[in-house]
Amino acid sequence: MTNSHATTPEPLIAPDFTWFNNARFGIFVHWGIYSVGQYEASWSFFNHVPGQGWNGSLPHDQYMAQRHGFLARRYDPVAWCELFKAAGARYTVLTTKHCDGVALWDTAEGLSTVRDCIVGKDLVAPFVDAARNAGLHLGLYYSHCDWNHPDYATIRQPGGFTHLPPENPGYKYAYPEGPDDHGRWENFLRFHRLQLKELCEKFSPELFWFDGQWERSSEQWRCAELRKQLHEWRPGGLILNGRMCGYGDYDTPEQGFPTIAPRGEWEFCMTMNKWWGMALDPSYKTAQELVRTLCECAGMGGNLLLNVSPLSDGTIFYEQERLLREMGAWLAVNGEAIYGTQAGLPLTHFYGPSTLSADRTTLNLFVLDRPWGEVSVKGIRNKIKRITLVGHEGELKYRLSGGAEFANIPGVLWISVPDEACNPLGSVVKVELEGPLDFYASEGQVVTQN
Repeated sequence: MTNSHATTPEPLIAPDFTWFNNARFGIFVHWGIYSVGQYEASWSFFNHVPGQGWNGSLPHDQYMAQRHGFLARRYDPVAWCELFKAAGARYTVLTTKHCDGVALWDTAEGLSTVRDCIVGKDLVAPFVDAARNAGLHLGLYYSHCDWNHPDYATIRQPGGFTHLPPENPGYKYAYPEGPDDHGRWENFLRFHRLQLKELCEKFSPELFWFDGQWERSSEQWRCAELRKQLHEWRPGGLILNGRMCGYGDYDTPEQGFPTIAPRGEWEFCMTMNKWWGMALDPSYKTAQELVRTLCECAGMGGNLLLNVSPLSDGTIFYEQERLLREMGAWLAVNGEAIYGTQAGLPLTHFYGPSTLSADRTTLNLFVLDRPWGEVSVKGIRNKIKRITLVGHEGELKYRLSGGAEFANIPGVLWISVPDEACNPLGSVVKVELEGPLDFYASEGQVVTQN
C-alpha cells in the first residue's frame, strides 16, 4: 500500500467528520484467499520472479490455487465485531477486494468468493450486519487496481514505468511494450464502477478505504467523476480516504508513524506484526506499543486503524485477540482521554502525548513512561480546578514554579504522579481547568518590573 496526500480541490460534497473524529480507534480486517497459506495479500505473487522470488513469494498459479482452500468454516462476524467492540474500537474497515481481484461479496462481474472459491458465500453481507448491530461505524476497503482482471494491464501511467522485467508477467501495465489499448481500459473502468456501485447500493458504507491508486493518474482513473458518482450512489454522507489521487478526504500514513501531524483529518494504519495478511508471523508488537501508538495518534488529532488478519477458517489468531482485549481493558478506564478529543499540547510544553476535551476545559496528559515523581507542563495560564489520575480516587498534588503572573507569563506546572499508581501500559493525568485552555506560546520576553 502507498499513501497519497488527501487534498481535495473544491470538493463536490464536504464530508461530515463528526463520527470519525470522535471515534479515534478503528479495526482494519485483511482477510481473503491469501489467508490460506499465510502469504502476504496479493504482493506475494506480484513480486515473484521465477528462480529468484522474495521472502514469502510464490507463483501466480499457486497463489490463486488458495481459492480452493478458503473455507471460512468458523467465520463468525458477530463474534468478530463483539471482539472489536470489546477492544474499544468505534469503527471497522473490511477488505472487500484486494489487488488480487477476488471479491468477498456476490459481485456481478469478476472473481468472487461466491462463484470462484470453495467457500461459495458472500462474506461481506454478514459482516456489515454484524458491525451495525454492534454499533460500529462501517468502512469498506476496495483496491482500485486489479492484477487479475484481463483488461487492467492494458495502459501505462503517463511518463511512468513502461515495462516490467522480462521474467515477470505484466500485472500492472501494458506488457510487453506496445501501444496502450484504451478500449480495454474503458472496459476495466466499466467493471470498476460497477463493483463500487454494488458496494454502495448493497451495503451503504460510511467510509471507503481505497488502495492501489498509484498505478494510474487521476485523469486515467477519472477521480473527479468517481467522487461525484460515489456520492450519488451513496447519498447522505460518505467519507473517502486519501487514495483518490487528490480527490479524497483524509490522509492515511501507513506503518511508519508521522513525526509531523498531517493537515486536516488523518488516520494511521498499522499492522500488529510485520504483515497485513499473515497472522502467524511471530513479530508481534506489545500491548504497550499499541496503546502508546493510539495515544500518540489522538495527541496529534488523528485516528489509529489497527489491522487484524483472521485465519482462513475465520477465527482470529489468539495473539491478536489477546492484544485487542488488553487494549480494550485499558480503554475501558482511560477512554475519556481518547474518544471525542482534539490534539493537545506541543511536545515542547509536555514531553508526551496529550489531548483536550471538546470544550477545551480538560487537558489529558498521557504518562507512558515511568514518571520518577513529577511531570511538568508549560504554558497553561488557566487556574487549575483539580488534577487527578484517571481510574484512581483522590487528587494529585501539584505546584507552580517560576513565571511572572503580573506579565501574564505562566510558570511551570509540576504534578506529583505516584509510581505505584501508574498503569504499565500508560496512565492519564487529568487536568481540569477553569475555562477553556488559555495557552501561552512565545519566545519569552524581558520582564520590565519585578
